[in-house]
Amino acid sequence: MLLSLDVGNTEITGALFAGDEIRGHFRLTTVGPRTPDEWAATLTTHITLAGHSVREVKASAIASVAPAVTEDIAAGVEAATGRRPAVVGPGSILPLRLDVDEPLTVGADRVVNTLAAVELYKRDTIVVDFGTATTFDCITADTPPRFIGGAIAPGLVTGADNLVRLAAKLPATELSPPARAIGRRTEDCIRAGVLFGAADGADGMIRRIKAEWPTKSKPYVVATGGLAGRVAPLSKEIEHVEPHLTLIGIRLAAGHLGLRWL
Repeated sequence: MLLSLDVGNTEITGALFAGDEIRGHFRLTTVGPRTPDEWAATLTTHITLAGHSVREVKASAIASVAPAVTEDIAAGVEAATGRRPAVVGPGSILPLRLDVDEPLTVGADRVVNTLAAVELYKRDTIVVDFGTATTFDCITADTPPRFIGGAIAPGLVTGADNLVRLAAKLPATELSPPARAIGRRTEDCIRAGVLFGAADGADGMIRRIKAEWPTKSKPYVVATGGLAGRVAPLSKEIEHVEPHLTLIGIRLAAGHLGLRWL
């Protein structure tokens, strides 16, 4: 199996691939100082809870936007599985072009999202990733395919947490879908403002991106990330949700980098 890890600033998402099929999936919090041994123990526990053993892992790959923990996580993966993970990023040799002013500053998550979009959809694509930040990744189906840039906005949870933290009278609220835009209780007002605001904000940004699109093709709009399933039903522009797009991109990158796990 391939252990695929998407290391974000808030959460780490992991998947176990047998071939190209996900056989196990888990999420854990990205925390501050942990030793490689602590990461090894944590990953072993989550792999076990997903119904598998670290002995099944034949290769591993990491895409990380949290450089402070990347090396310790990589060492933890190696301690747990005996396999040194490949770290995927903008410097990796992959079949795509980062056609932006500073390609080496592109986040690893955006690199693998681009790769996944290229290989899954084979068309111009806008990927909207609802994570700690909300990112808009723009990909054209040229030869080679191009990442042409995009936009980065604060994420839903980031905004909601700051709203509650800075406004003492506002309660913490679970971000379940609102029934209407006019809330009758404070919790409903927060849900409406955060989720409808996110959906309408995403739609507005997508329309602006489409208006500037450099090719004659109409881009396909795909959402991913932990909150995509809550926002996409409220959006008019998002056409498809692929919750595991980033993990799939890491798996595709691992293949291009020569890793084998069958």
